Amino acid sequence: MQTITHPAISVWSVASCSQNGDIVTGASDRIVRIFTRSKDRHADDAVLQAYDESVKASAIPQQSIGDINKHDLPGPEFLQQKSGTKEGQVQMIRESDGSVTAHQWSTAANQWVSVGTVVDSAGGSGGRKITYNDKDYDYVFDIDIKDGAPPLKLPYNATQNPYEVARKFIADNELPLDYLDQIANFIVQNTQGTAIGQQQAGLPGSDPWGTESRYRPGDIGSAPSQPPSRPKTLPQTQYLSIATAQYKTIEKKIQEFNQQLLADGRKDLSLNPSGLEALAATVKQLEGASSKPDSSIPVLPEGIDVVIKIITSWPADKRLPGYDLLRVLAAASETTVAHTSFQDGQTIVQILASSEVFSPEAPINSTMLAVRTLANLFMNSDGRTIMDGEWDTVHTLLQPFLSTTNRNLVVAIATLYINYAVLLLAGGDNTDTGRAMTLLEELVGIISSVKDAEALYRSLVGVGTLLALGDEFRAKAQTAVDLEKALKKAEKTGVEPRVKNVVKEIRDELS
Repeated sequence: MQTITHPAISVWSVASCSQNGDIVTGASDRIVRIFTRSKDRHADDAVLQAYDESVKASAIPQQSIGDINKHDLPGPEFLQQKSGTKEGQVQMIRESDGSVTAHQWSTAANQWVSVGTVVDSAGGSGGRKITYNDKDYDYVFDIDIKDGAPPLKLPYNATQNPYEVARKFIADNELPLDYLDQIANFIVQNTQGTAIGQQQAGLPGSDPWGTESRYRPGDIGSAPSQPPSRPKTLPQTQYLSIATAQYKTIEKKIQEFNQQLLADGRKDLSLNPSGLEALAATVKQLEGASSKPDSSIPVLPEGIDVVIKIITSWPADKRLPGYDLLRVLAAASETTVAHTSFQDGQTIVQILASSEVFSPEAPINSTMLAVRTLANLFMNSDGRTIMDGEWDTVHTLLQPFLSTTNRNLVVAIATLYINYAVLLLAGGDNTDTGRAMTLLEELVGIISSVKDAEALYRSLVGVGTLLALGDEFRAKAQTAVDLEKALKKAEKTGVEPRVKNVVKEIRDELS
């Protein structure tokens, strides 16, 4: 992750150049700017205009300038009728739409320069909210993950726990979980002055794992707010999904493979026009739902039929985009593959098995996507019912892959096993102890052999969640497997703080 930006840019440091009097600034957007009176060192007009526009678009937190009474402020005509009395003088203006803008007097240009719009303090009564995905938030941050890619949006309300918000953001965007502290600290630093409320319950699908400090204008000289304590990781109580996808890329690849089948004279396998229309409609629905994460996805049954055809009848080397789309459909909350009636009454688990995606000859990425599909089925009640009933089948299918060195596949298996652990934990007194012990043994096996940090961490969380099943199970676990040996290995392999933290939680659970 390269940059994290906020609508209001904070100046972190200022230095002057003794040779020529230029001023150099370093800001929270990680851009160094040089200001000079020398015209021969000025940027070209396009750069200067872009800078002016970015300044005008800035959002200035009201708490950075103190209380203001909008009704006492002059209107825009003031800027044409009155000149400033000194360089840098700031004047607030009440615009016709009721908003407040800030303007600074430039003696050199002999004019008022717009420096941004004042936004109300977040979390207070009457505070201005920012609408994102039809919901109101105190803040909507831009998170830059990759050069050349649009920033991801991170909505946040002052009453939320920063760690919970960071967790959900990481899960929704399938980011490495070691970003948790960095993103949580960023939220804390950029919302100082607001009240942090009680921790809210985790949202379905949130992934509870993963430093960049910033301060906002007006924070200098004020006492920093105390960052919230890092919440316990164990036990995990929410099901996890791996459902982010590039829908247009998937659709394009299916169309490409479909055209190849037609060119090879395999019209019997290719999708007809109505099938392609159903595919396009399904992709469109999924794209719409991805922009509104909390909404349900009314998936067309015809679209599911198209995907099942691809993964069961197309050549194995052309099935990958079908498995990728099935993975997303499995997590859908309405008309999902979990409760669609397939031929001969087969469940989606049985269909995956019959597609031979778990055979040693299957492309490893197809197998990985099939395991992600199984994990995503836990995101709805029908899917959980299927996965509960198909445990023996699922366990048998995964046996050959428990020692895989493919990083993505082992992470998918660990995620699936965490979801099974959460399901057992939710069962209360009806816990299947035999299943729990099998899960524990196999997760410990992964911990003992894996080198990837993400797979190690998720496996540890799965173990810690199983240990929350009660004293009786913990006693059996300690005699059935060498937990201490696995924990020592994890500490040696995983140097990240998150690994050491969860190992400590497990030891506390065992003591």
